[in-house]
Amino acid sequence: MVDFDAKRRELLKVTAATGGALAAAPLLTESTPAAAAEPAGATEAVDVVLRVNGSEQRLTLDTRTTLLDALREHLQLTGTKKGCDHGQCGACTVLIDGRRVNSCLTLAVMKDGAKITTVEGLATDGSLHPLQQAFIDHDAFQCGYCTPGQICSAAGLIAEGKAKTADEIRELMSGNICRCGAYPNIVAAIQQAMGAKP
Repeated sequence: MVDFDAKRRELLKVTAATGGALAAAPLLTESTPAAAAEPAGATEAVDVVLRVNGSEQRLTLDTRTTLLDALREHLQLTGTKKGCDHGQCGACTVLIDGRRVNSCLTLAVMKDGAKITTVEGLATDGSLHPLQQAFIDHDAFQCGYCTPGQICSAAGLIAEGKAKTADEIRELMSGNICRCGAYPNIVAAIQQAMGAKP
C-alpha cells in the first residue's frame, strides 16, 4: 500500500527547496556590466529646443517629461493648467505649430523645434488677443481654471475655419470642459472673436 501523505510531504520539500534555489540564483550570480552601468529606474536626459511664445528655449529634460510639465515647471509658464492630466478636460491646451494640442499627453522631446503658443503668448504689444477681450466682455470664465485652455483651443478653432454656427463651435470645443458651466458665455465670446453676432 502506498503512503500518499509521505509522498506528498516529500514532494512539498523538493518543491520548496527547488523554488528557494531558483529565487536565490540571481542574487548569487555576478551582475552583468549593462545592469551595473544603468541602475534600475535610471532615465535619459536630452537637450530640447522649444520655440515658446516667440522665444527660443533650450532645456535638458528627462525623456518622460510632458510638454505641460516642461512649460509649467521648467519655464514657469503657469497659465497652462494641469487639470485631469489624462487629456480629458482640455485645461492644458496649447497651440503647437498653430494646432491645438493637449500638452499633458505630449512629450516635450517630441516637440523639439516646434513653435508653441501658450495663453501668455497670445497678447501682443500689451494688447489683449481678441479672444481674451471677448472672454472678459462676455464673462466667459467663472473660476478661471479652464480659461487658458479654452482660449487657446478657441484660437485654434478660429484658425481652422471649420466652425460657422454656435452648434459647430460647441461641437468643436467639446474637448474643453468648464466645470462652472459657462458654456453659453464661452460660445458668445468665440462668436465675437470670429466677428459673428452672438
